[in-house]
Amino acid sequence: MRIRILASARRDLDDGYWFYEEKEAGLGDYFSSSVKADIEGLRLTAGVHRVHYKDYHRLLCRVFPFAVYYLKAGNEIVIYAVVDCRRSPAWIRRRLREG
Repeated sequence: MRIRILASARRDLDDGYWFYEEKEAGLGDYFSSSVKADIEGLRLTAGVHRVHYKDYHRLLCRVFPFAVYYLKAGNEIVIYAVVDCRRSPAWIRRRLREG
């Protein structure tokens, strides 16, 4: 199964990295590797996560309070957003509409 991470989701990952890196040196790297491992796990579990908004499935990250929003289309998983779960639901819906 192929995983494609959209540019908007890559920016989300970068933002999360810098947020945690500012808290403590090296924490940004831990964030990145943890979330990327969760995303990689989608090769086996894509589609089993609850549809949270419209057709977007939501994978809750195991270590950090982030969620990965994705769509599964055939043999491809498309990551649309990686957002902090502490954001308001309205903000997350807006973020998903913007792509």
